[in-house]
Amino acid sequence: MILLVVGADRVDAGKTTFSAGLLERTGAVGYKPRAGNDFWFDHDDCRRALADGRLYGKDAARLSAADGRDRPPERLNPVHRLWRPAPGGGTGLLGRADREFLVDRVGRDGDDPLFVRNTTAEIPDAVAKALPLEEAIPVETVDEFNDLARQRYVPAFERLAADIEAADIAVVESYSDIARPLEALDPSSVAAVAAVEPGRVRTYAGDRYCRACEIASSSPRDGAVEKRVGDALEYLDPLERVSLPALGTDARTDPERIADAYADAYDAVLDAAAQR
Repeated sequence: MILLVVGADRVDAGKTTFSAGLLERTGAVGYKPRAGNDFWFDHDDCRRALADGRLYGKDAARLSAADGRDRPPERLNPVHRLWRPAPGGGTGLLGRADREFLVDRVGRDGDDPLFVRNTTAEIPDAVAKALPLEEAIPVETVDEFNDLARQRYVPAFERLAADIEAADIAVVESYSDIARPLEALDPSSVAAVAAVEPGRVRTYAGDRYCRACEIASSSPRDGAVEKRVGDALEYLDPLERVSLPALGTDARTDPERIADAYADAYDAVLDAAAQR
């Protein structure tokens, strides 16, 4: 059974907090197929990973801690992207005017990762010193990146999808406001969807949500065309709407307290899964 957690608000919807509590409630295995952070805005998180010669984000680390299986963050998250702001404007390699892609980590082996480097961007010294970028695959154009995505990224996602589908219960967290974080997942395996935003969650049957994603309009995003949560939800009425109480910092970092505070919301998610 797969429970998909998506964000109905592009910025800080609360997906990871919700997912951590859901892992505690269900005993599920957690996954974050795609993630990223910003060398400037998430600098402390970047430094923490780079100090060990690694590239991962706090969301995958929180999910790893919450599901209690002692897995490194890379096992939950096969693709992590490092950005930095681009205040001078311009579209950059992957079509963003406000930030530029620096480095991707591809693969789930924290001891032997594949790195992909954007040769059109200046890599910060701290990143260049921490990561073995002399061995990274260089990309200079979108065509080069897309070719590499087919060769290396897609197989990594397919392997992850197979692991997720084999789990008894899996919680899969999307990124930003992207409707489907892992296209390789069989839509029929998604039992329920929780669309999280500040103050509430809406629940949906997995099969109906995936059908809505198929017919929703697409938007250009980071060099690709992707479906946004808001576009998919225009075609659906939620099974339930449940309020989410505001949580303090201490509560947000404690999966047990999250599970207690969001108990009604998790009941609604599991009810949605049971209806399929």
